[in-house]
Amino acid sequence: MGADSIKGITDNTMEKIRAMADADTVIGKEIVLDSGVTVIPVSKVSFGFASGGSDLPNKANKNLFGGGSGAGVSVTPTAFIVVKGEDVRLLQLSKAPGTADGAVALLPDLFDKITGLFKRDKSENSAEDK
Repeated sequence: MGADSIKGITDNTMEKIRAMADADTVIGKEIVLDSGVTVIPVSKVSFGFASGGSDLPNKANKNLFGGGSGAGVSVTPTAFIVVKGEDVRLLQLSKAPGTADGAVALLPDLFDKITGLFKRDKSENSAEDK
């Protein structure tokens, strides 16, 4: 009985966590401003989870189960992706040092280089077509 009970507790808790912290939480819904600028929020999502249980036999009921679970979710806004025409920028909310933050800081340059490659390919293809 205990294995089924703890599985039920675990499955229920994980289902609730998935509902709170899905991909739309990390990369939020786009916000289109009147000026034509699109802003997309980017968040850091952290969560913890614990569960446990035990069969507690006694004289009255041999299948007595006690258990529980808990979870916590933290959503922290970290940046915004701003799109204006063909210009794409990543605006970080903090400048904290760290490897992950350093990688995120390089994203605007990466967007610029990728955009430049697409523009160059389009212009080369149109020149070859003539």
